[in-house]
Amino acid sequence: MIPGQFLSRVKKGPMPAAVLLLGPEAYQRLRLKEALFTTVPEGAVTEHDLSRMGLAEVLDDARGLSLFAAERLIWVLNAEAALPRGRSEEDSEGEYASGDATPLVEYMKDPTPGVLLVLEAIRYDFEGADKRKQERVRKFYSAIPDLVELRRFPSHEARAEAEALARRAGFRIDPAALDLLVEALGADVARIAVEIEKLSLYAGSRVVGVEDIAALVPDARSTTIFALVNALGRRDRARALEFLDTLTREGEYLPLALAFLSTQFRMALVAREAGLKSSQQVVGHFSRLGVPMWGSRAEQVCQTAARFNQPQLERAMSLIYDADKGLRDARPDDRIVMERFILQLVG
Repeated sequence: MIPGQFLSRVKKGPMPAAVLLLGPEAYQRLRLKEALFTTVPEGAVTEHDLSRMGLAEVLDDARGLSLFAAERLIWVLNAEAALPRGRSEEDSEGEYASGDATPLVEYMKDPTPGVLLVLEAIRYDFEGADKRKQERVRKFYSAIPDLVELRRFPSHEARAEAEALARRAGFRIDPAALDLLVEALGADVARIAVEIEKLSLYAGSRVVGVEDIAALVPDARSTTIFALVNALGRRDRARALEFLDTLTREGEYLPLALAFLSTQFRMALVAREAGLKSSQQVVGHFSRLGVPMWGSRAEQVCQTAARFNQPQLERAMSLIYDADKGLRDARPDDRIVMERFILQLVG
């Protein structure tokens, strides 16, 4: 189940005997934790760490009856630590040295009334090299029927959540600044929530702009990359060279900037070829293709498509290819390659 479904269940009741929180997304996990803490009296919450004690000990605590609270919440960290280990600590194969799910299976047959057992398994992601390890976690805790998947937010969902957070914080933020905030923090909504709280104290009643993001947000160097993309999309050579100078002085990895430029111009070329005239059409077209797209990003694509005709966009893609090739060759300076690219594109 997804976090929203479990939150609805928490509000409606009754509560399950146990739930497994699976996945690395911290923002939703914090929301669930806050919601669950409100369901039990103060002092009725116990926290255990399976990297320091065994699963059987946690279940013994769950079986115990409290003299002071009819309902209890037992929050268990590092649920992965209970899994049987292979020849190495992280191995998923080989002879198992320890770990036994039998106590959990027996407990789930007759759980203690009024006790909610929450196990966090946040170490592994749903894709890539972690996928097999996460499947082992699922299998080990299969006795728990209630599983909440904490998947990372896609960029467009992270942006929508960031917009809602800013609205609840009571300040206004420029759409371009919001895009930069999301991109600068890698669509990590937990970090976005922290930065929005800081921005609400900093901005007061005025609108938060791109400059505020660059001034306050960690890793904001990457926001300059998107400012460079926007400047080139407007065919603003002077500003583009200024942003390139900023990136160079801050030690930014210029091939990354070129990758973002490639994405922007490819989208603009697709919009041109499809005859898209408005941001709404851009959102609809790319959404049908399965490409995340939101309003302000669509405006940027429309802006680039409007300032470059189709032959110019095709030439831009050719210049990006040449610049990418130049960045991979032996050369005196990445900046020279990027300056040449900018001058050829908007000179």
